[in-house]
Amino acid sequence: MMKNALLTMAVAAACFSYGAQADEKTGGDIVVTYQNDVATLDPAIGYDWQNWSMIKSLFDGLMDYRPGTTELVNDLAESYAISEDGKVYTFVLRKGVKFHNGREVTAADVKYSLERTVNPKTQSPGAGFFSPIAGYDEEASGKSTTLSGIEVVDDHTVKITLKEPNATFLHVLALNFASVVPREEVEKWGADFGKHPVGSGAFELQEWKLGQELIFRKNPNYFKAGVPRLDHIKFEMGQDPSVALLRLEKGEVDIAGDGVPPAQFLSFKNNPAYKGLMVTGDQLQTGYVTMKTTLPPYDNLKVRQAVNMAVNKDRIVRIINGRAAPANQPLPPAMPGYDKAYQGFSYDPAKAKQLLSEAGFPNGFATELYVMNTDPQPRIAQSIQQDLAKVGIHASIKSLAQANVIAAGGSASQAPMVWSGGMAWIADFPDPSNFYGPILGCAGAVEGGWNWARYCNKALDAQAAAADSMVKPDQQDARIEAWRKIFITAMDDAPWVPVFNEKRYTVHSARMGGEDALYVDPVHVPVNYDYIGLK
Repeated sequence: MMKNALLTMAVAAACFSYGAQADEKTGGDIVVTYQNDVATLDPAIGYDWQNWSMIKSLFDGLMDYRPGTTELVNDLAESYAISEDGKVYTFVLRKGVKFHNGREVTAADVKYSLERTVNPKTQSPGAGFFSPIAGYDEEASGKSTTLSGIEVVDDHTVKITLKEPNATFLHVLALNFASVVPREEVEKWGADFGKHPVGSGAFELQEWKLGQELIFRKNPNYFKAGVPRLDHIKFEMGQDPSVALLRLEKGEVDIAGDGVPPAQFLSFKNNPAYKGLMVTGDQLQTGYVTMKTTLPPYDNLKVRQAVNMAVNKDRIVRIINGRAAPANQPLPPAMPGYDKAYQGFSYDPAKAKQLLSEAGFPNGFATELYVMNTDPQPRIAQSIQQDLAKVGIHASIKSLAQANVIAAGGSASQAPMVWSGGMAWIADFPDPSNFYGPILGCAGAVEGGWNWARYCNKALDAQAAAADSMVKPDQQDARIEAWRKIFITAMDDAPWVPVFNEKRYTVHSARMGGEDALYVDPVHVPVNYDYIGLK
């Protein structure tokens, strides 16, 4: 035990269970289709919605989430404790958990895996998530190949020391980037490890024909009783979404991974023959318009307030066939800290005109609105353009490839307005801090950053840091309340127009069983393959 008193936070693997539904059986094979191939199944590198849930089914980390929810639970960690100062985490690993190659998972594997993700040679897009760990700066800069803050106490105990207390750290350890991998397999395959993944997850890779199909088979030695439900999952690649939907209707496909194409959405949704095949769930997502607060006229609060009141969000939701709900604040409704009582800026063109006049723009002004050039984003931008024109703001649309919009958004001199659709923001983990630091905090308001509004409120940054230093269990309600106030205060400054919170839709065959929440799992995006099964 450590010298500091410890706060035991979680125990016993046995408490993590998710029973099969009454109408569900164990075993069987299913077919899942996707239009695009998977680039990698390396958990340190993969970072898109398509491979995210695949990787989660192949690998385990110290922490995970209860299926279909955002509730943190132990995974490879049997228990953990946090020091009184909130800086030292001690994890005790489950004994007997094995990688797919048959070797037992040890504390040394945890240390190696986290250091591998942070190592610049890995080029992991998730390396920065581990910046709270002591020694991160040295390894990230190439001065070291290890993290001084990670200590292997024994084969089943690992101690992680942070530079400062951080209430999000357990969420970080539930990210794919924190998955535990066997060193010998990584060294064997090198850069091709992503094509030959070996983890300890519920499924293991049986076969991969690049550009054609992947086959996952059940891990017969998985440490969670009754998991997975299925014997095999066949992922078919290169499948047009419309064709996939037809095949699903015929019973040839079990999950259409790309969902229902926009042109067929309403007819499919309203067809009683398909009732129960489409599952709807909330995403931890907000689509918004940024206004670069460092560029005139958006350095004027009344202008930003006017833009908020000029945008008809209900009409935009209709444009995308109702596949979202209008938003009034940065946080999505499913995120802790969301303020249900907050009203936000109402749609009021007359009031918008009045504010523009008070700001010194009685005749409006000209501006630019940047947007990703993939449907339906340009159509959404056109709706915003029409709304702004009604109050005298004449926005020319810059429809560009995703990478070009992101680059312009991160520039101090370009992209006075950006519609974030198709690019930002879906939570990396279900904690309100993830909706602040990268996209509203001062740290993101830099060249190349994701805070495209360049909004920087140092007082709010200090409040955010204070909130994230609240790590004890009895502080969590106060912490979430602090975050609620932070986001509502940010909305007082109106750096964004929150437009909508997208809903997630998954389509599955009639023979699939299990709870709907598993098909729109908020963290095993898009489907929690470990827990779905056949009727």
